[in-house]
Amino acid sequence: MFYEVIPEGKVEILTYHFDDDSLLPGTVVMVPVGRRVVPGVVVKKVAQPDFVTKAISKILYSKPLPQHLLDAVRFVHEYYMVPSGQAVSLILPRGVQKKRRKTEQMFGNLGKTEHGADLPEIRLNESQKKALIALQKAPGATKLLHGVTGSGKTNVYVKMALNALQDHFSTILLVPEIALTGQLVRVFGDVFGEKVVVIHSGLTEAERHLIFERILESEEPLIVVGARSALFAPVAKLGLVIIDEEHEGTYYQENAPKYSAIRVASYMAQKSGASLVLGSATPTVEDYYIASKQGSLVSITEKAKKTAVKPEIKLIDFTNRDNFTKNKYFSNALLAAMKQNVEQGRQTLIFHNRRGSSPLTICESCGEEILCPNCFLPLTLHADEYVLHCHTCEFSMKVPMGCPKCGAPGLVHKGFGTKLLESELRKLFPAARVHRFDADNKKGEGMDALYSSVRDGEVDILVGTQAIAKGLDLPRLATVGVVQADAGLNLPDYMAEERVFQLLTQVIGRVGRGHLAEAEVFIQTFRPEHPVLKFAADEDYAGFYEYLVRKRKKAGFPPFRFVMKLEITMKTEAIVLRKVRELVKRLSSDERLTISPPQPGFHERTAKGYTWQIVVRSRSRKALLESCKGLDQNFKITLDPPGLL
Repeated sequence: MFYEVIPEGKVEILTYHFDDDSLLPGTVVMVPVGRRVVPGVVVKKVAQPDFVTKAISKILYSKPLPQHLLDAVRFVHEYYMVPSGQAVSLILPRGVQKKRRKTEQMFGNLGKTEHGADLPEIRLNESQKKALIALQKAPGATKLLHGVTGSGKTNVYVKMALNALQDHFSTILLVPEIALTGQLVRVFGDVFGEKVVVIHSGLTEAERHLIFERILESEEPLIVVGARSALFAPVAKLGLVIIDEEHEGTYYQENAPKYSAIRVASYMAQKSGASLVLGSATPTVEDYYIASKQGSLVSITEKAKKTAVKPEIKLIDFTNRDNFTKNKYFSNALLAAMKQNVEQGRQTLIFHNRRGSSPLTICESCGEEILCPNCFLPLTLHADEYVLHCHTCEFSMKVPMGCPKCGAPGLVHKGFGTKLLESELRKLFPAARVHRFDADNKKGEGMDALYSSVRDGEVDILVGTQAIAKGLDLPRLATVGVVQADAGLNLPDYMAEERVFQLLTQVIGRVGRGHLAEAEVFIQTFRPEHPVLKFAADEDYAGFYEYLVRKRKKAGFPPFRFVMKLEITMKTEAIVLRKVRELVKRLSSDERLTISPPQPGFHERTAKGYTWQIVVRSRSRKALLESCKGLDQNFKITLDPPGLL
């Protein structure tokens, strides 16, 4: 018998023979490719070809992978222009051919109880009930749940998963990062107990493999919870996919094979008959626009708790130094609120989306910046170690005694990050318990490890980056301070304003959740009149959406055009410019394309050379795909246009 198989690697579908005529699509096998034997997945049985074939070496699992995963492989291959073999690597765990030693402890979260047994009834308020009914009635496989922060979207998720389980269907719940959404994971664990399987980045290769096997072999519906890769868990009967905080960039995989988990999930749901629910308080403009057009938008505008309060939000002008007479980082009003909170046993959250102590080190004599030798980007001072770090490539060095260029001793550090703010707060409030949460936390110091103690009030002042901006529900939190709200607005990216609005909305949503009678938010900014900051302060998503849609339509950006970015890196600037000019000339002949002027890449100069980029827009995704054909391998292509399938 002859079978088409997709082997892992940068290869396409190959034909093999095997003695058994009963191999089903989705069967995981080992096949020879060149001199190696690699894992692969059977696609279908075919007629005998007119060329010599090799034999399938081994069958790894008698039970085939579910059809929706084979559909996902084909979609990633066609939509993202990646080899089929790379797409197959998404659905097979690393080392799938290895034998693993099973331990019972590893599967403590995979029970054998009857589905639906001892599961509690989920109580919804009226707004949540209406949202649930609307989601069930909305057309299409993909629905968008827009719920304000604190509206109880989690309760709706749990109820939908419970309904699916009682109908013998499995649910996959995707979260941006397990560490940032631990509460949601705990809620599902409390409700579904042993039926919950959690997949996260901390698992070893062996643990991932064994969990894959257990899910594949399970005869019962399961609840699979995890980050992006959990979408490819081999559940037999997929009935529901939920993607929480759907606006988060972590749902897009940057390295090969590139893909958007949201787009892949939308296709899988469409093909399999499952439902996909995208949830967010700040959905992407593209998804909101398309869901509105399709009639698949459902909104929850009320907070879940009747005791929830609207926080008092104050925009503090950084340019008016009268607001900062006591400290140059924290306004007088914010300091007064923090002092009162410490005295009354309430918590304060200080947000600044830059870690380290100072992001710039320069020579006072000659103006030389101390740059990373690999990335040629400014090194960030970490004052606690007195070390300069590169947050792009992780290069580090001791702070030099003098300027590497002129030898002068006058090096100064400019700007500020979370480590500097932490040390400043310890000086200002010596009796307070201050803790920093960011990517520099060592094991055991992060929010995932300390959430219970933070919730119980063992930290007075939290200072950090995005690690504390989302997913937290702290009963004692009374005040949020955003140290510099406008920093991200200056980035040369059409999505910059959207990201700032989303982040501010998430930070503001940490307070006023019904635990305390009052809540305050202080937004410090050099641009208090900027419309995005005002929309965020007013918690006005609708106003922000209309503002941004008008700008996008006028400029020809998503959701009105598809966008592709072409980047090329060469050893010298002269060569890269020549290549870029040649490409612009070639692309300009296609009247379906709009080509922006070439410009340096975000990281223009690195150890690899000089990077330039070209942004191409079109009403047709097909036109963008066709324009890429024949490009040499030096070009890096990023093409992930918006649109719910």
